[in-house]
Amino acid sequence: MDGIKYAVFTEKSIRLLGNNQYTSNVESGSTRTEIKHWVELFFGVKVIAMNSHRLPRKGRGRRMGPIMGHTMHYNYRRMIITLQPGYSIPPLIEKRT
Repeated sequence: MDGIKYAVFTEKSIRLLGNNQYTSNVESGSTRTEIKHWVELFFGVKVIAMNSHRLPRKGRGRRMGPIMGHTMHYNYRRMIITLQPGYSIPPLIEKRT
């Protein structure tokens, strides 16, 4: 369970639940095959596809001369996991902000 940080609940991720796709943030160091193996083993489901992307950096709002500041890269990436029809994952813990 080290690879998956928490589930993501946004408008898009809730819409994707209808297509049997689940969205969560995973550690950036873990590979796609590790996450796939872990999800199949822990939840007992069959994974068809996995898509991932890094979230864009945010602007800091402060300016040092002509240069605009940015935050550091996140230490996680977002993974969209597609399951075979008939399988489902119980809701994961949501991160409260």
